[in-house]
Amino acid sequence: MDRMYRLTRHIYDLTRAYYLLGRDRMLAKVATGPNTATVEVGCGTARNLIKLARRPAPGLLYGLDASHEMLETAAASITRSGVGAGGRPPIVLRQGLAEELDARKTFGREELFDTVFFSYCLSMVPTWPGALEAALANLRPGGTLLIVDFWDQQELPDWFAMGLKKWLSMFHVHYRPEVHDALVALGRSGRADVSFESVARRYAYIATITKT
Repeated sequence: MDRMYRLTRHIYDLTRAYYLLGRDRMLAKVATGPNTATVEVGCGTARNLIKLARRPAPGLLYGLDASHEMLETAAASITRSGVGAGGRPPIVLRQGLAEELDARKTFGREELFDTVFFSYCLSMVPTWPGALEAALANLRPGGTLLIVDFWDQQELPDWFAMGLKKWLSMFHVHYRPEVHDALVALGRSGRADVSFESVARRYAYIATITKT
């Protein structure tokens, strides 16, 4: 991960703005308040966490990422943004793998999170089943797991979808149907309520998962 992002981290937000669609729509679903705790798994440059931190009542915000390089950029971005100034709670960053998320061991929390979210991250994690299970294990009952990720682009013109997939492959990203299928199965299992909404004609999906 450090090798992948050593150089691209410096232009990550600029380039990803053109094809990581639906991130802000997903963030709008994150409920924050004075007593909430939210963690982003695969926080990257902290772009999403900084947006949440600018809310009047952001609660406690945490970010986990596998890349030391990305976390250096995230820390610098947080400092420049000033979101931790004026007595507001800072964004807490930690290095670690998604499947190793543990509220107490990773962040020193005795309580579970109110919201866990993945922004175009889960499909990039080789051990995504473990990452999904760790997210659910660290989410309080009634809490929300949010995922925005690539979908199958079935509602886009064939020629456009084909070119898009080739272009996205240059950035090492693609739709992984097995992840989507696992989320559908999770909803059928009774462990959580799962719903999906389409972004840009199935370019991407937003999954809202409420732990039962």
